[in-house]
Amino acid sequence: MKLVTLVSGGIDSTLMSILAVEQGFELFPLFVDYGQLSAAKEWAACIHNHKKHKLPQPKKVNLSGFGRLIHSGLTSKKMRIKEDAFLPGRNSLFLLTAGAYAYQTLSKNIAIGLLSDTYKLFPDQSKEFIQSAEQFISKEMNYSVKVLTPLMKFNKAEVIELAKSKKITKTYSCHAGGPTPCGKCISCLEIKNAMKNLKRK
Repeated sequence: MKLVTLVSGGIDSTLMSILAVEQGFELFPLFVDYGQLSAAKEWAACIHNHKKHKLPQPKKVNLSGFGRLIHSGLTSKKMRIKEDAFLPGRNSLFLLTAGAYAYQTLSKNIAIGLLSDTYKLFPDQSKEFIQSAEQFISKEMNYSVKVLTPLMKFNKAEVIELAKSKKITKTYSCHAGGPTPCGKCISCLEIKNAMKNLKRK
């Protein structure tokens, strides 16, 4: 069964891809450069882990103009990396692009590495959003596509534990795009808090 995977070089999408292969999916990995500050680091990590884990070579689509037009802490150094992190339309852009790629590759499934929406920060991280996106994409193309969220049953600590068991290393998740994690962005703080929770076990 064919599956378009939205990949970013981070721990979530890397784990999602490995689990998908284990479940027998034929992957069509898609990396979206939407103008994020961390695009180069994300892409390098993405290539590294796809080679290491013998996953298919990702396709890279350049939509960086989106980030130049729609500003947030993820796309502009002039904005706050944490407080201004919400980028309107980001996940919609991901899913619509993946849906079009699914249409082209005759895939009936696309996957995005969203975690449990119990602690969601933004409206485009919820089950309701995913259901609406699935309906819109299928109707817009007159082509039935399922949007899969295989990690939505996990929190970050559980993802880190599972990734460790799969020997996943050298991922990149920091929104700042620097050589080392900034420790201040939402992604860095999420990982830091998850590690603290794991140490308490």
